Amino acid sequence: MLGMSPLLWPAIAFVAVSVIALLFRAAFTSALRRWLGPATVEVFLDTIRLPSILWCLVFGLFVALEMVELPRRMAAQLHTILEAAVILSVTFTVASVLGSLAAAAGERNALGIAITGLVRTAVRGVVLLVGLLVLLDALGVQITPLLTALGVGGLAVALALQDTLSNLFAGVHLLADRPIRVGDYVKIADTIEGYVVDVGWRSTRVRMLQNNVVIVPNKRVAESIIINYDMPERRMALLVRVSVETTADADRVERVLVDEASRAVGEVPALLGEPAPSVKLIPGFGAYSLDFTLVCQVASFVDQFEVQHELRKRILKRLRAEGIEMPYPIQVVESRSGAGEPPTGSPA
Repeated sequence: MLGMSPLLWPAIAFVAVSVIALLFRAAFTSALRRWLGPATVEVFLDTIRLPSILWCLVFGLFVALEMVELPRRMAAQLHTILEAAVILSVTFTVASVLGSLAAAAGERNALGIAITGLVRTAVRGVVLLVGLLVLLDALGVQITPLLTALGVGGLAVALALQDTLSNLFAGVHLLADRPIRVGDYVKIADTIEGYVVDVGWRSTRVRMLQNNVVIVPNKRVAESIIINYDMPERRMALLVRVSVETTADADRVERVLVDEASRAVGEVPALLGEPAPSVKLIPGFGAYSLDFTLVCQVASFVDQFEVQHELRKRILKRLRAEGIEMPYPIQVVESRSGAGEPPTGSPA
């Protein structure tokens, strides 16, 4: 018992301090939930739940070590190990928390910008770099010569990874210039069309209407002609061509088409009433028809397909009810007889 007595009070101090720290942790998390609401802090609390327990135990160990008489060198080494563990834990936790919060804010559009994979990677990378520098300083490593060596080595790495770096800087350019945003419906290089899922550090992911994801290098995206159907706004004009017989009354056809399109507003999803539908007679005349263009507004580019389907059915039914015929091509064949009857009989 006498041999154990020097460690008794440090052990009691370790347990007591750790328990007090854990109780404070529980009270702090409970207060955060009450003040900010569980939905707001849940991501933060889930990320720090395990590391915070480690911090409480390390704090208890620090207090216990102060009460134990150890050789100076051993005490310094133990303090350095505990300090390095705390720095690493805090670094990874902060990187994870900021990345998760940025992703959550991007999903809610709380920041007013779309948060991409490149942004989350950059946030984590900056935090990890700062944590590494703090750790090296705590371990007594001189940072200045290391930074100089990294600068020289970075040049060689840049030469070896030209394609990767070009995609990285192209991704940064896309985020700065914002020709596309996460969630936009775009067409890239006349062949790739769909929703932007993510702009990463190397590539951009586009989900096509067939629910396939196309992965495009950022460099190609930055160099391509891009059509963004959600800029400057998602609403777009829908042009529906309608052809009727040349004998139809143009004013009547116009009234019928406008009336039917106006009636469809509110009944056909994604068909907008403002601006109001309008009809234009296409310049020139068809070979056997009068061609009109019905101009409507739809909520987004992809809504046009279903709206066209419903509008065409309604227009066809209405034209038949109004007795307005739709044209069909007619070909007239004229036969002319020869100057005389063909000779009869066989040659001699």
